[in-house]
Amino acid sequence: MNMIVTYDIADERRLAKVARVMKDYGVRVQKSIFEVTISRVVFKEMKSRLEQEMDPAVDGVKYFPVCEKCSGTVEIIGQGLFIDPDKEYDVL
Repeated sequence: MNMIVTYDIADERRLAKVARVMKDYGVRVQKSIFEVTISRVVFKEMKSRLEQEMDPAVDGVKYFPVCEKCSGTVEIIGQGLFIDPDKEYDVL
C-alpha cells in the first residue's frame, strides 16, 4: 500500500512521539507529512502505535491511500525531499 499520512498534534511531547513512530514507517516530505509504502499488516501496526501516542479528542491523523498508478504520476516543483531540521549535522 502507498499512502500519504498527515497529522496535527496539539501537544509538543505527543507530536515528537508521533513523528518518531512515523519515521519507522515512511519518509518525511514535510514537517507533518509522510509518504509510506507498507503492507496491510504493517499498516495496522502503524495505526495502533499512532493511536497509543495521540489524544483523539484534540489530535488528528489522516491516511490518504495512493494507488500504484497514481503514485507514478507525482509531480514535484522545487525541493522534492524534506530535509529534517531536527536531524543532527556535523559541521566540518
